[in-house]
Amino acid sequence: MQEVFDALAQHPVDLYIHHQLSDFLVNKVNTPPYYVLNSSDNIKGLIDVFLTLGGDGTLLDMVNVIRDTGIPVIGINFGRLGFLASINKSDIAAAVYAVVNNQFSLDSRELISIESDQEIFGDGNFALNDITIHKRDDAAMIITRVYLDGEFLNTYWGDGIIISTATGSTAYSLSCGGPIIFPQSNSIVLTPVSPHNLNVRPIVLPDTCVLSFEVESRSNNYLVTCDSRTATIDKTIRFKVQKAGFVLNLVRLNNESYLSTLRNKLLWGLDARNY
Repeated sequence: MQEVFDALAQHPVDLYIHHQLSDFLVNKVNTPPYYVLNSSDNIKGLIDVFLTLGGDGTLLDMVNVIRDTGIPVIGINFGRLGFLASINKSDIAAAVYAVVNNQFSLDSRELISIESDQEIFGDGNFALNDITIHKRDDAAMIITRVYLDGEFLNTYWGDGIIISTATGSTAYSLSCGGPIIFPQSNSIVLTPVSPHNLNVRPIVLPDTCVLSFEVESRSNNYLVTCDSRTATIDKTIRFKVQKAGFVLNLVRLNNESYLSTLRNKLLWGLDARNY
């Protein structure tokens, strides 16, 4: 963090720090003068670029702050893999310089939203990575009936199901056997979690479709997640998932691409037998 603030201090920028981070930094890091960004502040027209310091989870948390403003975001990776927060700690100064001097492009990513007759996540009902339906830890498997644009698609017996965007295809969905989807593919993927029927496999769908869900469970409730937010909902609630009406703009530096991120994070092109 000190490196980030030292790099920012070299440029004539107005610095805003989220109030939660500002509280954490007291007596820990030397910072240039800054303003505190409060939850009630109108960020549209105030902030030019967001920087997140952490991993992909930190960037996903900031999606709920950025919302539909279109403000670009760049993630400096303090975590592990970092598909979204793709800037390595060794490249902090170069990344800050590139952002300040507009040496970057924007990578627009589609989001999905969840709607139901009872509000589950309020006005934060959208996800950049995925929306999941999952049984509780102490519950038996759940039965999920899925409808595609009103037509019955399939019934899934298992631990749950993942509705993933192209961005989220390299996250939870990938670990459950889902495919990697390029962001420009205009697709979402439906990935079952530990399906009881072995012939059930992930399916790629157009992101223009509307998916509806009915869930049966021996317990009275189950879990629904929206990126990093989790809610326990009653099994009688029906809901639908569809493309949100806005995108998130990720900052892509001129020396990186989606393919280079895949190669670096998944170690493509490397063979351990050669080392």
